[in-house]
Amino acid sequence: MRPRPVSVSVGGMPIRTASASWQGNLTEGSGTVRTGKGGIQGNYSFKSRFEEGEGTNPEELIGAAHAGCFSMALSKQLADAGATDTSVDTTATVHFDKTDAGMSVTRIDLETVGQVPGMDGAQFTKLAEAAKENCPISRLLAPGAQITLNASLAS
Repeated sequence: MRPRPVSVSVGGMPIRTASASWQGNLTEGSGTVRTGKGGIQGNYSFKSRFEEGEGTNPEELIGAAHAGCFSMALSKQLADAGATDTSVDTTATVHFDKTDAGMSVTRIDLETVGQVPGMDGAQFTKLAEAAKENCPISRLLAPGAQITLNASLAS
């Protein structure tokens, strides 16, 4: 196994790393993915990616990254508007489809529910839309994938 790269600060922000290893051919092989600091590690395979097999896959990891980034961006939007959230829970559903260009992430549906005392639904939706537009992962993915959002306040 190759040594993990060291994170280096550029302009005050650390560079993030992740790695993957794969053994065997495409359909019968298997692999492991891990984040640089060891926070997430998982097994993946052809079956976990293209069927319903055990393990994770790159698309789930993209979904997790997007849900996490969006939730933090929405929390910032809420704070900038003078509101304090109790929680922001987001699910990202990643659509992985066969296209003329090959297999592609074509759409990500974000579904978020916030607990924000004193906020009305219209204001929450407006701030959630702004978070979707400004989240770094949304900006990364938007040129190639449609991103939808369903935002609501917890009842």
